[in-house]
Amino acid sequence: MNIALWIVTGLLAVAYLLGGAFKAFTPKEKMAASGAGAKWVEDFDARSVKAIGAVEMLAAAGLVLPAVLDIAPVLVPLAALGLVLLMLGATLVRLRRHETTYVVVDLAYVLLAAFVAWGRFGPESFTG
Repeated sequence: MNIALWIVTGLLAVAYLLGGAFKAFTPKEKMAASGAGAKWVEDFDARSVKAIGAVEMLAAAGLVLPAVLDIAPVLVPLAALGLVLLMLGATLVRLRRHETTYVVVDLAYVLLAAFVAWGRFGPESFTG
């Protein structure tokens, strides 16, 4: 179980680090033009998109660094729980925009982050 949690955590951390950096450092107009999956940025101002990117990058760090550095490892499941909430919000935006194709992807991220939160709060807790 611990290995599965580390694999999922690592994949989530990479995905959110890269996705967050893209949101934080790419102009909103360029993001919107990058594909149908990025049209959601039209509903937000540029600062909000950059803030979402910053939150994603911080969450990526929070998924890995506390456990690796053994400094407040309880932050790992809290970061995962934060990602669950973030992606539930993303799912709501997709539903409002009638982008049902992307809802499935967002919900997959919800499930993966929920798995990490459950595993690190419960059976494979760093504090137990």
